[in-house]
Amino acid sequence: MSVSLIFSIGILIVLPAVFIFVLWKAAFKSKAEWLLDAVTTTVIVVWIFQSGNWSWVGYYFRFLVLALFVIALLNSWKKVRKLPFKIKYKINQKVTLGVNIFLLLIFSIYNIFIISSYTTDEATIELSFPLQDGTYYIGQGGNHVQMNYHQAYPAQKYALDILKLNKFGTRANGLYPKELRKYHIYEDDLHSPCNGKVVEVQNELPDLTPPEADSENPTGNYVALSCENTDAIIYLAHMQNGSVTVNQDAIVNVGQKIGKVGNSGNTSEPHLHIHAEKDGVGIPIQFNNRFLVRNSLVR
Repeated sequence: MSVSLIFSIGILIVLPAVFIFVLWKAAFKSKAEWLLDAVTTTVIVVWIFQSGNWSWVGYYFRFLVLALFVIALLNSWKKVRKLPFKIKYKINQKVTLGVNIFLLLIFSIYNIFIISSYTTDEATIELSFPLQDGTYYIGQGGNHVQMNYHQAYPAQKYALDILKLNKFGTRANGLYPKELRKYHIYEDDLHSPCNGKVVEVQNELPDLTPPEADSENPTGNYVALSCENTDAIIYLAHMQNGSVTVNQDAIVNVGQKIGKVGNSGNTSEPHLHIHAEKDGVGIPIQFNNRFLVRNSLVR
């Protein structure tokens, strides 16, 4: 298991747990002290709820975190409601208040970035969702790097990384298995998201064992489409070795099978990468009038 995965899961579980526990159990001396801690915990929990990749521990676990926060908030209020609003604070209390104010400012800014990621002012390309058999989860998506690391790369701006969830809201049988078939999206059929023409195809690269990646062939096996009503090229990447069913210059119709999801190219695990690109710049895409971001579900 990678260090980055352990760190990310730690943020999902440990960070909110610490702040919720402190809110629940701390011996506050005034309502003002409680209010600052409560607001700080709120912005941290909201940030994690929105920006965390919950497919690792279970999509529905995020609602448990939210419920525990609400319970802690209500129980802590019962303990402080009869306290004075303000008192004369000691040095150590002032330090704690200062730390909370700092965290409140930082995570408030983070939440502003998250909110900005849900929309875009740029014209979007309407596509048909290319996966049709299950519940699909957006692992990377949105208009800010906090929700979508692709935003840091001009050609892949607005790209989506898509996973598939089981009934428990997880993307795989196991936390980070090496066996590809333990990932629920692996070998799912891919369908053309538009009417158009196939302009590029790669079909010969191997599927890799996680966490192996092929940085020399970042897209892996892929199909590139020139869709009707747009000058952008649509890329569907990381497809299964030998699964591509269309040839270059072929005409495709929306919904037509074009291959399967694999784990080829510069990828950490099986998923579908899709983005639109024009003149080396990523173009926003949407499905059924939805601009998808991290933690969006498509059923």
